[in-house]
Amino acid sequence: MQKMKCQICGHVYDPSKKRTDGGPGIAFEDLPDSWRCPICGAGKKSFKETA
Repeated sequence: MQKMKCQICGHVYDPSKKRTDGGPGIAFEDLPDSWRCPICGAGKKSFKETA
């Protein structure tokens, strides 16, 4: 699963990390379209793949 970086604030979404409720990570493409960056509130379209 690919890490994604917010182009607004630099937050990196890492799907290999467990969720706060202890569940498994979720692939970025499987997040709902309504998902927002937890830091700046940007939408999914503001994220790009990162190494």
